Amino acid sequence: MEGSAIAQFVPLILIFAIMYFLLIRPQQKKVKEHQKMVSALRRGDQVVTQGGLIGKVSKVKENNEVEVELAEGVKVRVVQNTIAQVISKTEPAAES
Repeated sequence: MEGSAIAQFVPLILIFAIMYFLLIRPQQKKVKEHQKMVSALRRGDQVVTQGGLIGKVSKVKENNEVEVELAEGVKVRVVQNTIAQVISKTEPAAES
């Protein structure tokens, strides 16, 4: 009786393990990479927001905000986590 009860749970455990390695783990890795990308934003980076707007970072503010210049003289405040992609990065300033 006990052996058959354990045998019934083996497929359930296998399904959970497969789900973890195919869905949960890659999603966690993607979130970590996005957080790393967002925390490395600096002035001059060209970015794409989740809304599809392309602009250049003009200022990184506190409270997880970034000021993005969409066109000459048109600046918007954006929450850092809504940055979907960094198109081009600026080189860090050389330290003397």
